[in-house]
Amino acid sequence: MSSLLNIGLSGVSAAQSQLVTTSHNIANVDVAGYHRQRVIQTTHDPMFTGAGFFGNGTRIAAVSRAYDQFLEKQVLSASTRKSEYSTYATQIRQIDNMLADPTAGLSPAMDDFFAGVQEVAANPTSAAARQALLSNAQALVTRFQGLDARLAEIREGVEYEINSTVEQINTYAKAIAEMNQRIIVAQAAGSGLPANDLLDQRGQLVSELNELVKVTTQVQDDGSLSVFIGSGQNLVIGNTPTTLATVANQNDPQRSDIAIIPDTPPHTPIVLPERVLNGGQLAGLLNFRSESLDATQNRLGLIAATVVTAFNNQHKLGVDLDGALGLDFFTLPAPKQIPVDALASVKIDPENFGQLTDSDYLLSFDGVTTYTLTNRDTGTSTTFGSNATVSFEGLTITSPPTPTLAAGETALIQPTRHMARDLAVAVTDPRKVAAGNPVISETPNTNMGTAKVSNIVMNDVNGVLSAWDVTLTYDATQGKFTVDPAADFTIAPDALFDPASNSAGKTFTLKHNTSGFKFTFTVAGVPADKDVLNLMPTEKGIADSRNANLLGALQTARMMLDGTTTLGGAYSQLVNKVGNKTHEVLANEAAQTTLLTQATDTRNALSAVNLDEEAANLVRYQQAYQASGKVMSIAQSLFDELLSIVR
Repeated sequence: MSSLLNIGLSGVSAAQSQLVTTSHNIANVDVAGYHRQRVIQTTHDPMFTGAGFFGNGTRIAAVSRAYDQFLEKQVLSASTRKSEYSTYATQIRQIDNMLADPTAGLSPAMDDFFAGVQEVAANPTSAAARQALLSNAQALVTRFQGLDARLAEIREGVEYEINSTVEQINTYAKAIAEMNQRIIVAQAAGSGLPANDLLDQRGQLVSELNELVKVTTQVQDDGSLSVFIGSGQNLVIGNTPTTLATVANQNDPQRSDIAIIPDTPPHTPIVLPERVLNGGQLAGLLNFRSESLDATQNRLGLIAATVVTAFNNQHKLGVDLDGALGLDFFTLPAPKQIPVDALASVKIDPENFGQLTDSDYLLSFDGVTTYTLTNRDTGTSTTFGSNATVSFEGLTITSPPTPTLAAGETALIQPTRHMARDLAVAVTDPRKVAAGNPVISETPNTNMGTAKVSNIVMNDVNGVLSAWDVTLTYDATQGKFTVDPAADFTIAPDALFDPASNSAGKTFTLKHNTSGFKFTFTVAGVPADKDVLNLMPTEKGIADSRNANLLGALQTARMMLDGTTTLGGAYSQLVNKVGNKTHEVLANEAAQTTLLTQATDTRNALSAVNLDEEAANLVRYQQAYQASGKVMSIAQSLFDELLSIVR
């Protein structure tokens, strides 16, 4: 009877365990990271008799959870990529909306500015037109500054998010380490059987950490989980977490790098390269900062530097209403270098500004005499010695007589990063707008031919307003112009002029031999013998718009990126680049969302709690409980019957 009673008791115990586990599944159906559990039943060792083996009931071997490591890794992989693209998309949409705005973007302000230049060209003596130009110039500077300020706000937000994300990673690492300790203790006390609920809690922590930074994991023999980031850097080993921190970038103190803080003194941070931190929110922030934010701010600064340098160059080749040479129309800031004393000076080369790029540069010193400046995007470089001046990619660089960098030290040169922020309008007096040309031509009425001078373009104005005049006299016998005074001026490429072939126009260059001013001009028509063409300084106050026309032409001149694009074209490229990147990131986010959904559904088909199935199990195990109880009842009845016979 005892055998029958024990069998019934084992059945009741097993059914109760099944009911408890099923109820536990139902209660945790909405708990994130919970995996469905099930009871593993086996039979007790049978009892041998002469008639054979008789069963001894059932026993509970273990409580397992529905867990598949491969499916979990698929979910983690899709989740970390989705988090990366989602974070990137959130950030880049801010830039995309700003640049593409038809009213708040740069294009309207640029168009209004050059419209003001054209108005001055049409009415060079109009004080109202000149004042409107200055107002439009200030509006353009304000627009540059406003766009840069918004980018700076985005950058500040990104740096804050990076710091916050690192703090969250440390919190999760500490929690996983503590959970490792609990699991080690629990499983050691339970004869090595899995602590399912603790494992689920740890798995959920890993899942949430994985959304911040991509992790890889390895289960150890003691049940602890080792967690790695990047290219295999330890984040959690056993019950010991590694501390991450944000540290100031070596070259740019306002930029955060991610570093590991060693446990042992002197705790010197070990900076992790950004390229190894792939996946998760942290990678999305780092990639956005380096790929889109830096590039956008640099390109905006490049456009600002180009329009200012080109406009200043041309403005200084003209004369204002008082007959004085034009000054810088805008104030152009110097390129930023960190540290500030790395070089004696870094300036934008006014003659080669078209070669300027939107890259940053690294300056290194060999500790002896040689500096090396390297474009961080292309890898192109130039070398120069101490106390030397070189021109490289639109920059004029002068090294100090005494080196300020030690061997192996580097400095960061950012030619365009803060150009848009630091612009200013230098001209405040409308009369100082240099709309005129310093040189005029005069054709005497006594000339018998039709030759005239046009298209006077200044190349160098040093000394142009001093007392001088030039007379070009045509010698029909020799077929050329003679220059008077020949001792003071040189004409190039030659003075020959053939009316038969040059009547449509031939361009000459006239240079003053001592003061150095130089300009080109075009002679067209058919000169008669002894005809004279006079060139002389411009009288102040005349209605001259020749330089204003050249200033206006800068709007459509291909002077950026080695003469391949215009100012508007460069801005359009920036808008298109950001727009295309936004579309790419959004498409990747959508793809990863789909992959995550598919991976999650596949995992949940195995691991998630199905309430219908669990409800059916409740009925099933209830019946098993009742049946086993009936066995015990029968055993009790039989035992009572035997006792009554004995009595």
